[in-house]
Amino acid sequence: MKKRKFGLAMSVILAASTLLAACGGGDDKGTGGDNGKDAIKVGMVTDAGTIDDKSFNQGTWEGILQAKDELGIQEKYLKPAGTTEAEYLKEMGNLYDAGYKFIVLPGFKFETAVFKAQDKYKDAKFVILDGNPHSGDFKPVVKDNTVAVFFAEHESGFLAGVATALELKEGEAGFIGGMEIPAVQKFNWGFQQGVKYANDNLGTKLNIKAENVLYQGSFDNVAAGGQIAAQMYDRGVNVIFTAAGGVGVGAINEAKTRGKAGEKVWIVGVDSDQYEDGKYDGDKSIILTSAMKKLDNVTFDLIQREINGEFPGGDTLTFDAKNDGIGLPAENPNLSEETTSKVKEVFEKIKSGEIKVAAEQGSLFK
Repeated sequence: MKKRKFGLAMSVILAASTLLAACGGGDDKGTGGDNGKDAIKVGMVTDAGTIDDKSFNQGTWEGILQAKDELGIQEKYLKPAGTTEAEYLKEMGNLYDAGYKFIVLPGFKFETAVFKAQDKYKDAKFVILDGNPHSGDFKPVVKDNTVAVFFAEHESGFLAGVATALELKEGEAGFIGGMEIPAVQKFNWGFQQGVKYANDNLGTKLNIKAENVLYQGSFDNVAAGGQIAAQMYDRGVNVIFTAAGGVGVGAINEAKTRGKAGEKVWIVGVDSDQYEDGKYDGDKSIILTSAMKKLDNVTFDLIQREINGEFPGGDTLTFDAKNDGIGLPAENPNLSEETTSKVKEVFEKIKSGEIKVAAEQGSLFK
């Protein structure tokens, strides 16, 4: 298995309007013109959440939609009936049988399914995000028709923690995670390190109590997300960082309700820029900023590489600050220019290695 890093094609066009496709999947048709029936067919199987989960599924799908607009691919997504290996394999097979032989799989739950699929469908290409193919023993086996992609969530969370502390100066912060898995944990640990860094070096006094760091246990329980957020806000929390898919959507909804009622509460979004999802009362948004994994850019980039005959099969790729694979949104309307400027300085220090963010819990920041 080879390991390497590569840069991103950083152009971004968000085609979110297409997300309103029928529940059964995306558009089977290509974009027409010269691309027609010879266009590459790119399929995606959703994880537990929906295609418009405002988070991991949606961010990945937007990269596929960008490839449709810019590269003329045909696209389709399928949502399994459940989240078992057999159900994932069934939908991967359905995509393959329909000619969609470039298949994107967003999340660690696909690990054992893609392990089997990469041998069963040898002429297909697979991209698994946040996971490695394995047989159940957690020993990675990335075949030549598969690419495994990981992100430095701790670095993204760190930047969000610094930005949050700088903007709010003081108060109480909380964290709501979905399942307690490495990708979500790293967001949490990075965020806490970022807050600590700002408190120690930039004159802020933002606090995080243990009782306000919770993992709900799923990525699709919207109601639970709202309930947990309400409890935290009632305890005096000012801002909640959510890394929880649909659970995070529930927290956003609770914050919007409170914002409409005049409360000053905030959410830090995750995976993609969630500013639009936090809007209420016109252009106001309760999204302070978002800790982004550039899922759309990465997905688009790998599709483009396949078209160019450069698919990095067999590789395990890491996207971090050094190759601009993580970060905050380019536009942060709720952050001051001073905060944005200081966060950019911190980003460059992470990029250069001057600041090293720990990817494990309990490691002191250095």
